[in-house]
Amino acid sequence: MQAEQRGSVAGRVLVITGAAGRIGSFYRQHLREQGAVGDGAAQWRLRLVDVRAPEGVRPEDEVLAGAEAGNLADLDVARRAVAGAHSVLHLAADPSPRADFYASLLDRNIKATYNVLHAAAEAGVRRVVFASSVNAIGGYPKDVQVRAEDVAWPGNVYGASKAWGEAVCGAFVAQSEGKLSAIAVRIGGVTSRERISSGRQQGWHAIAVTYDDLSQLFDRCLNGAPDVTFAVVNGISANRFLRMDLESTRRRLGYRPNDDAFAIAEAQGT
Repeated sequence: MQAEQRGSVAGRVLVITGAAGRIGSFYRQHLREQGAVGDGAAQWRLRLVDVRAPEGVRPEDEVLAGAEAGNLADLDVARRAVAGAHSVLHLAADPSPRADFYASLLDRNIKATYNVLHAAAEAGVRRVVFASSVNAIGGYPKDVQVRAEDVAWPGNVYGASKAWGEAVCGAFVAQSEGKLSAIAVRIGGVTSRERISSGRQQGWHAIAVTYDDLSQLFDRCLNGAPDVTFAVVNGISANRFLRMDLESTRRRLGYRPNDDAFAIAEAQGT
């Protein structure tokens, strides 16, 4: 599939990689519902990048999709993707904890992340928000609450690819001498409120993050925290028991999650 070019790229361009995925799709819907997409100075123009064609595309969106046009493992593709952008939300990755390193993770999680950060620093992008994962700290004992400041300890190779991405964010921020800022979000188990139930796997509720809470956190990362040059933050809801501590995320970004997966499951009686 060839790249599909739509709309103007003038203005405050937000690049969303992995835009056809579940997180990219609900966050795009959130931005539209909040009136955050448009021609205004405080609004975003969306550039959607993925190896698959995103659904729900609007005429004003710019789309770079397809096996070649969305392949961020190619540095030239990454350069085209971020050219002239204000900010980048880098969601593109193989999200499976069972993904094979050579068959998938090397290109989709390692090369693509490096290329996006390299191209962003080169192009003068203001901020990159990197989708890390709770898997980056999965090696800690289950009874240990992990702070955002704690060193990554992956529980699988997928988690290691996310920990590497966190480190690459820091490296490019340092090399840019303050011109680029980056926030890596260790995202928990992403879910809608309706899909939360008491029958989920033990420990799952302690890492859950609802669509609404994660959308708020992305908003904070993209629109707030002007003094943050580089940070790793934890991204879960305000659950009764927290696998990852939220104090640093609240303090640095003003994040105020509203949902508690334990309470939602109890209220639904499921």
